[in-house]
Amino acid sequence: MSSQPNTAKHVAIIMDGNGRWAKRKHLPRAMGHRQGVEAVRKLVRSVEPMGIDCLTLYAFSSENWKRPEDEVGDLMNLLRKFIKSDLPEFIANDVRLKIIGDWKGLAPDIVAQLEDALEQTSKGSRILAVALNYGSQDEIVRAARRAADEGEVTADAIERHLDTADLPPLDLLIRTSGEVRLSNFLLWQCAYAEMAFVDVLWPDFTPEHLQQALDEFADRERRFGGR
Repeated sequence: MSSQPNTAKHVAIIMDGNGRWAKRKHLPRAMGHRQGVEAVRKLVRSVEPMGIDCLTLYAFSSENWKRPEDEVGDLMNLLRKFIKSDLPEFIANDVRLKIIGDWKGLAPDIVAQLEDALEQTSKGSRILAVALNYGSQDEIVRAARRAADEGEVTADAIERHLDTADLPPLDLLIRTSGEVRLSNFLLWQCAYAEMAFVDVLWPDFTPEHLQQALDEFADRERRFGGR
């Protein structure tokens, strides 16, 4: 094992378990999503001292449109409120917002809010990437098509056209709620990322849980296909 501990600079999280959290507490699913937003706030505020340069969160997948209309509507309203309420804090704390996925397919008012937030945070040094209307297979197909338009389709060419092309390589992917699958999230980027599956529902996930995952990551030996 290397004598130098690994430091995770880019961490991605599949935020899973809002619905189950609400069900266990005999609350509406909407309350689970709202508590999930509070967990996001606490986490974003905690990452700087942990040495994380980029935090990527799976907020809304392209498959989530299959959920009941009222639940999707509540999620979209939460997104509107989150952008409006937290944008000043992002600016004050040098956070650059990055959106991945087909986010321009969202409601026009949300798109306008996001465009404004992207512009206002464009100079930030720490990155919060949010996956909205995102599906990794779709991302790879889009990137491959763009690579083909330019000429030869190679791994490097595809990577240049991924939504995450301007982000650092993914070091660690965390999924909450005890589920052990990727759910069409960052499939390409996870090729050599380390993974942690945490048996904690997302609304209960704290900065302490994140630090524990980082500590475990630091003890792993990363070989990237070598020996």
